[in-house]
Amino acid sequence: MIKQLRLVLGDQLNAAHSWWREPDDQVVYLIAELHQEATYVVHHIQKLVGFFAAMEAFAKALQAAGHRVDYLTLDATQAYADLGALLEAKLLEHQARSWAYQLPDEYRLDQQLKALETRLGYPVERVDSEHFLTSRSAWQQYPHHRMEFFYRRLRQQYQVLLDPQGQPLGGKWNYDAENRCALPQTVSLPEPLCFTLSVEPIVARIQRHQLPYLGRIDAKAFIWPVTRRQARQLLADFLTRCLPFFGRYQDALSTRGWSLFHSRLSFCLNTKMLHPLEVIRAAEAHWQAHQDVISLAQVEGFIRQILGWREYVRALYWEQMPSYAQTNALQAERDLPAFFWTGRTKMACLRQAIEQSLDYAYAHHIQRLMVTGNFALLAGIAPDQVDRWYLGVYIDALEWVELPNTRGMSQYADGGLLASKPYAASGQYINKMGDLCGQCFYQVKQKTGPQSCPLNSLYWHFIDRHQAQLANNARMKLVYANWQRQQPEQRAAVLATAEAYLAQLEAL
Repeated sequence: MIKQLRLVLGDQLNAAHSWWREPDDQVVYLIAELHQEATYVVHHIQKLVGFFAAMEAFAKALQAAGHRVDYLTLDATQAYADLGALLEAKLLEHQARSWAYQLPDEYRLDQQLKALETRLGYPVERVDSEHFLTSRSAWQQYPHHRMEFFYRRLRQQYQVLLDPQGQPLGGKWNYDAENRCALPQTVSLPEPLCFTLSVEPIVARIQRHQLPYLGRIDAKAFIWPVTRRQARQLLADFLTRCLPFFGRYQDALSTRGWSLFHSRLSFCLNTKMLHPLEVIRAAEAHWQAHQDVISLAQVEGFIRQILGWREYVRALYWEQMPSYAQTNALQAERDLPAFFWTGRTKMACLRQAIEQSLDYAYAHHIQRLMVTGNFALLAGIAPDQVDRWYLGVYIDALEWVELPNTRGMSQYADGGLLASKPYAASGQYINKMGDLCGQCFYQVKQKTGPQSCPLNSLYWHFIDRHQAQLANNARMKLVYANWQRQQPEQRAAVLATAEAYLAQLEAL
């Protein structure tokens, strides 16, 4: 008999959690690969493997530290219909007097665990995951509901990049205007740090259980970190080799590499192998020690993504769920084209972003927002389908971070709650930010005709069809003025080209 069974979810691999301070023979930790978690969307094979490998490594680390761990693979959990059935069986098996869990970060799991508290009938203890820098109720605690002001408050609260008087270093809170550069050919790219882990048993297990998945994997050389030690190694590599150029080229699109100067730490953060404040402090300290080669704009741009954006979207998620997942302000209803699952499209920007996603379970934020996301927005793809694709294809995708970024930031389906305007762009933006257009079947400078860049006419079609919703948006007035200044015959030709493309999305 034990006094407590403690559930540890696959994204709760926080080695610094207070649960692990002292081993207790009267406590058993339950960590399990679950069919329910592997199938709620079709996941990338590298996402499934990454979570399973990290969970297994974490379980072994806990055992080595003297904790009692009941770690179950798919082989052991296949007999249970869901998490509830597994918990019920394990409470009986271990003769536990109570059970406990860390508050989950996804609404669906939060609701499932709340329901289980009543159904199982055991005393239950809920504890914080001890990871985020704000609480679930942060949307109300920080009342300025634009990310910039949210970010400034957190900078002040955690004393990040401030002078002794509490003012932002350099005199500005935000250096985003300096961080929107395309990547020159003269700038050399670092070879991305990739691990070479053998995960063949996990891949075999996934295939044996016939779990659905997408994407590709090299089972003999898995590239993602699955332990805290590896996560810290990736962080150190980023600070040393990538941070000096990160901010300036964070928005760049390039065929020269898949990682560029990005950190690729989001999987480590979202599984909680790394703590956000740990990463922020490390970046700030590294910049302070290397100001001769790293400008303030580079480190501020990186810290803003973690201290600002990551905490902000989580606050919005918990404030707005569950209704947020049903928002569709622009009434988008088209099906996601099949090429999102294969990469087989004549559009070079989409092909590169999708193929990279299938190869690495990764794309940086501009590929997600301004390439795949922009296309889905302009084409009017149903937000539910866009959500499922983003939630499945990326190794770092969990609903709390994916849903606001996709449905809000990318698709404007929330009607402007998160973003002050739709992030819509024509081919001109893609051409400005990278070298993709020169390799495309379509002509980026053409607005009409069968070989014109589809993004050009789709952009103006989007602007035209949503005039009622968007024309009064202060940030869209110049766009609508530009549209109205065009000759009627030119507008008609552009809209006809867009209609032709919308009628054959699968063939683009």
